[in-house]
Amino acid sequence: MPARGNPSIYLSGPWSHRSVSANGTRFHVAESGDGPLVLLLHGFPEFWWTWRRQLVSLSQAGYRVVAPDLRGYGGSDKPPRGYDLITAASDAAGLIRSLGEANAVVVGHDWGGLIAWTMTAYHPKVIRRLAVVSMPHPLRLRPALLSAPVAHARSMGYTLGFQLPMLPERRLLRDGAERVAELLAAWSGPGWPDQETAVRYQEAMRVPHVAHSALEYHRWYLRSRFRPDGVAYNRAMRTPVQAPTLQLHGSLDPCVLPSAARGSSIHVEAPYRWRLIDGAGHFPHEEVPDRFDLELTSWLADPEPER
Repeated sequence: MPARGNPSIYLSGPWSHRSVSANGTRFHVAESGDGPLVLLLHGFPEFWWTWRRQLVSLSQAGYRVVAPDLRGYGGSDKPPRGYDLITAASDAAGLIRSLGEANAVVVGHDWGGLIAWTMTAYHPKVIRRLAVVSMPHPLRLRPALLSAPVAHARSMGYTLGFQLPMLPERRLLRDGAERVAELLAAWSGPGWPDQETAVRYQEAMRVPHVAHSALEYHRWYLRSRFRPDGVAYNRAMRTPVQAPTLQLHGSLDPCVLPSAARGSSIHVEAPYRWRLIDGAGHFPHEEVPDRFDLELTSWLADPEPER
């Protein structure tokens, strides 16, 4: 553990903590195991700790597992800019190279999933395999939300609400970041999270500048739609995915409905596998980790994953 670290971020376990510089930014990472590199990218409103079980299970399966805090989260730097998917993908690609590897298996959940999809277009050579959890391809996400606004009200509602200046940060942090616990419970299946898990995420969101940085990703995603950077991004994302791809989604996900994620295969020209995890919501890697890990590790072990 770094000598100076926020105890709510540098949680102990069968992993080590260190800082890695990439793309002009310093990132905190937790890592475990030896073998082929697996990079785990978290979503909102989480931090590296969301992958605590996979840091163990994947390392036991023979992989070197690295879970960073994204730019603006946890123990990573929180610069005033760079909260777009293009920069975030460059961050992740830079991390792989800084970790001494030419490529890696990239697993992304939620916003980490959007970053992982983006890497396939902007940095395809660094992705050996791609696993996306609870998030459709970016070109599939917007049409799905707009075509069924009532069904996807939760997804649209929180993203639209985050567009206001300053007020969303205050709401997110009010009463000890109680809103974080409410979002976790609203987006998950029954019985998750327990109080200890919710408190961990509340504490992580209360780290200075995290709330603002986290919401900046959401703001870029909507505001860039008709700007030159957003138009260029959509054009680049038309590039078909050439890496073997696994898509995992909770059957009870009320945040991003399974119907929004289905169909992402049209953007993949490599072997593709879709798995719906029964009884799980938006966080299947935490809600039902044993079933999630079985799907992920069996796919990783398959030398020729099916379409």
